[in-house]
Amino acid sequence: MDISTDQWILFEIAGAGVNATIGFTWVVMALLVFGSWAITARLRHDETPSRWQIMLEVIVTTISDQIGAMGSDTPGRYLPFIGTLFLYIACANLLAVVPGYRPPTGSLSTTTALAVCVLIAVPVFGIAEQGLLLYLRRYIRPSVIMLPFNIIAEISRTLALAVRLYGNVMSGTVIVAIMIGVAPFFFPILLQLLGLLTGLIQAYIFAVLAMVYIASATRTRTSASANNEKEN
Repeated sequence: MDISTDQWILFEIAGAGVNATIGFTWVVMALLVFGSWAITARLRHDETPSRWQIMLEVIVTTISDQIGAMGSDTPGRYLPFIGTLFLYIACANLLAVVPGYRPPTGSLSTTTALAVCVLIAVPVFGIAEQGLLLYLRRYIRPSVIMLPFNIIAEISRTLALAVRLYGNVMSGTVIVAIMIGVAPFFFPILLQLLGLLTGLIQAYIFAVLAMVYIASATRTRTSASANNEKEN
């Protein structure tokens, strides 16, 4: 049994092997693109909305409300990025019920790429909100001595995001595979159902942590000063 989908070669293109991580990532991307197109192509404003449209509105509203609950006054600004992270990870994990499918989030390369996206998004949103100089100043607070420690903190939390998601998804896949060999009729079904719930939870945690990092980077000087005045 291959522990990682990186070791599973699905097919070759021009002599280059395409592993399961890339192949199943394409599958998830295709499903999300086609699904979003199919739903949004039939959006209705003056008639009774379809069940798919209602489901889409519930998902978008819930994600937006979660972003707003974390202190953002403009959740629509972060909704595309945070929503894409959540939907991709959730869809990749839920498809584990399909026979022969292995979640690409069970690969450290995939989770690292997602964590790097968050690492890049944090300063991008922070600079857009505060400006370059004010954002960079946060790395030398309360003194210049903190600069290397703040940089290490940025890198370490990125690694933590990647390893946390990878470890939980990969361990669940391995446990199900082991239980199929031990008790192929009962326990795998229960573990599969538990894995679906865990997959949704992991998608939620990853998206929430990403928003927490972005929210901490987009705090303006005014809000920081107001909080200091309240504490005093």
